[in-house]
Amino acid sequence: MIARRPTLLALAAALPLAAPARLRAQAWQPSGPIRVIVPFAAGGTTDILARLYASRLSETLGVPMLVENRGGGGGSIGAEMVARAAPDGQTLLFHNSTFSATTTVLEMQGRAPHLIERDFAPITLGALVPTVILVHPSVPATNLAEWIAWARAQPRPPFYGSTGPGSAGHLTGEILKRDGGFEMEHVPFRGASLLVQEMLAGRILFGGDQLSSSLGHIRSGALRAIAVRSTRRSPLLPDVATVREQGFPNAEILGWNGYFAPAATPEPIITRLQAEIAAAARHPPIAQRMEELGAEPGGIPTAEFRDLVHAQVAALRPIVRALGITAQ
Repeated sequence: MIARRPTLLALAAALPLAAPARLRAQAWQPSGPIRVIVPFAAGGTTDILARLYASRLSETLGVPMLVENRGGGGGSIGAEMVARAAPDGQTLLFHNSTFSATTTVLEMQGRAPHLIERDFAPITLGALVPTVILVHPSVPATNLAEWIAWARAQPRPPFYGSTGPGSAGHLTGEILKRDGGFEMEHVPFRGASLLVQEMLAGRILFGGDQLSSSLGHIRSGALRAIAVRSTRRSPLLPDVATVREQGFPNAEILGWNGYFAPAATPEPIITRLQAEIAAAARHPPIAQRMEELGAEPGGIPTAEFRDLVHAQVAALRPIVRALGITAQ
């Protein structure tokens, strides 16, 4: 059956209900500049998207949105700053799917300074962004099987890079080692941009990055994508198979970027921020830039974003436990 579009009468009838919701969303007004902590070095996808949103939100909220890069610890240093901040809407976290990995690793070690479910209030999704596995073009590998064969033939295990101990890239590397039966040595960085710099120089031959920030290097031939770590292929790289298609389903981690506030942040603040971020995601210049980056704009309801993040954490716990990964 073909779904009917809402009639003008039905839309008009809904207006009395929609108006109070909009008024509730606008009830809170920030008292000054809003700090947005990006827990990675500048230049990566998370930083790019945070600044893209900040330019629009500064206009719609009427206060500056100040993006601060606080890298280190796979994102845990910046996240801890926000967990300890006042729950007044003036300090936010813009993180990515590495958050699910690092909080799980620290939790399994019994040394987590913060946990997603306990210490943060999810606001909304910023974007869904495919994550790719990259190799330096000096390596004769176009897929994971060829990389593994090449790595096994080396006199010593090759290095692989990630955005920090316990990060999603760290998990991916350890999963591939276990399931592929080969060895690599982990080298952590304070952000994807630093990792990519080392890969471009040929000092690190294998690593992962969100497609948005690595697409130019892939198209120029400076780096080669050999797998997509997300749940489906990217239309920008239709010939690059997913990790699941290549026989490594455990390495599949949905790539996302999103906003969080400290846990005790009042609901009116969360409601207003979600509404403004959702509107910004639909703003034509932002939507167009997202498309160019291969990202899907966010702005989903807070409950949906919370469920997405918490489900990812729950799925990663048994993997982290089985691998014995540490954040050191």
